[in-house]
Amino acid sequence: MSVDTTSSVHQTVTEAAAPAPARRQRRESDGGPLRGRRGRVILLRAWLPVTVAVVWWAASAGSTSLYFPSLQSITETFSRDWFSMRGLDDLVPSLRNLVAGFAIASLIGVAGGLLLGSSRWAAAAAEPVVHFLRSLPPPVLLPLGLILLGTDAGMKVAIITVGAVWPTLLNTMDGVRGVDPQLRDMSKAYGLSLGQRVRYVVLPAAAPQIVAGLRTTLQISIILIVVSEMYASASGIGHYVLTAQQTFLVTETWAGTLLLGLIGFLANLIFGVGERRVLRWQDALRTNARNG
Repeated sequence: MSVDTTSSVHQTVTEAAAPAPARRQRRESDGGPLRGRRGRVILLRAWLPVTVAVVWWAASAGSTSLYFPSLQSITETFSRDWFSMRGLDDLVPSLRNLVAGFAIASLIGVAGGLLLGSSRWAAAAAEPVVHFLRSLPPPVLLPLGLILLGTDAGMKVAIITVGAVWPTLLNTMDGVRGVDPQLRDMSKAYGLSLGQRVRYVVLPAAAPQIVAGLRTTLQISIILIVVSEMYASASGIGHYVLTAQQTFLVTETWAGTLLLGLIGFLANLIFGVGERRVLRWQDALRTNARNG
């Protein structure tokens, strides 16, 4: 198939995502309305966390409670433990295992969802096993992982992969099944190969559901990396939090919990940037719809 034909099909499938009118683009490129909108969004998102931190700092100042230390002491412990070589020894392995497990789970989920969503026979054969495995609570897999894989990093990555893959796989299946049949027929009429149909038709159409599944997979991955490090592990954030809890180091426990929250927040922030780039055609579609 010629490159011109493939480009034509791709343009036809995604024509709804054409750029906004040139006048609007020029205004946004000048930075006026766009810069003001971004500033309002930042203020809208920042005011509540800042307010909570200020109120927490003021309300806990001078606290003598064993279980509710002051925010000042928590931040001092956080800085001491995590901005040091000791902190890096716990943080780096956790982040490495998290990224590896999430990446593998994402690849398996998208590839498996494409296969099961495209083939009724494959779905009929695999769905009983898929639904059985996804119904297992992920922490239940930890004892089995310890028996089969030991306590090294491979076990932790495997636990994340097996426990977190299902939202992406199931969402991809549903997204592929929901592709407009007319788009499929049109791509076949143009003579696109299977790979071209997947790239230019199926994946763009199923992208919103795939991204939603990936976001859930990311959250489960963060939970599982902590759970997998709480047992039979000598390093990691989960090991740090569990050791602090068992030795009644309450301030350290709060510091570890705060770190986990920050990791989750930053992971969602990075994921959101990628999500907007992948789904930017939706914004263009809405803009065109508003402009008639």
